[in-house]
Amino acid sequence: MIRNLLLSGGPVHDFDATSATIAAVLATADGDGDGDGDGDGDGVTIDTTIVTEPADALAHLRAAAVDLTQRWNLLTVNALRWRMEADRYADQRDAFAFTLAPDDGELIETFVRGGGGLLALHTAVICFDAEAHWHALTGASWNWDRSSHPPVGEVDVEVTDAGRRHPITVGIDPFRIVDEVYGGLDEADDFEPLLTTTRDGRAHPLLWARTVGDGHVVTDLLGHGVESVGHPTHRTILRRAAAWTTGSHA
Repeated sequence: MIRNLLLSGGPVHDFDATSATIAAVLATADGDGDGDGDGDGDGVTIDTTIVTEPADALAHLRAAAVDLTQRWNLLTVNALRWRMEADRYADQRDAFAFTLAPDDGELIETFVRGGGGLLALHTAVICFDAEAHWHALTGASWNWDRSSHPPVGEVDVEVTDAGRRHPITVGIDPFRIVDEVYGGLDEADDFEPLLTTTRDGRAHPLLWARTVGDGHVVTDLLGHGVESVGHPTHRTILRRAAAWTTGSHA
């Protein structure tokens, strides 16, 4: 049994719906999210607990650090929480503003380095204002002066050479999905994209996987809505990503 702690919630996106779909996809034992038993995945059972406040997620991680019976195998972030300092967010601050303190970021990094998995989905790269530990884990962060995205629409997803060899994306064909493509992120130099899409004449990374200490991190920029999370190919990728981050892949 894989225990997954999923942080959900925030403005603009339908996080209740996407997080519920993510939990259902990861719970599907055959690994591809369609329940057909074709074995496309590792077959592990993933039990997800959803929380909607970052403070609650951090409390769970702190409790697990001192009591191994409360240990989590995977932290999934499908949320949009940051300081919201710009005037245009004033009416949403009370509901959603959050600051990740350095010791909070260190707690998450310690969880991963100790062997925990991290699955950072879509808006996770906007979360926490590029706090240093968080940025180092996810490998990319939103830059409010430069980052952008076009309207939600059809996206053609390509598999890179590295993606053709990686357990998460091996055997995946190029596919089309309705989603929101981020560009102009502050990207680390040490990740190799597994999936990309071409926009404005350049390839934008959509998915990458990294080893951090004894743990594993997957950052997946897809997942704006239920249509994306429920896409058959994306379901397979999500399930494989959760398995890979927790060391339960074949």
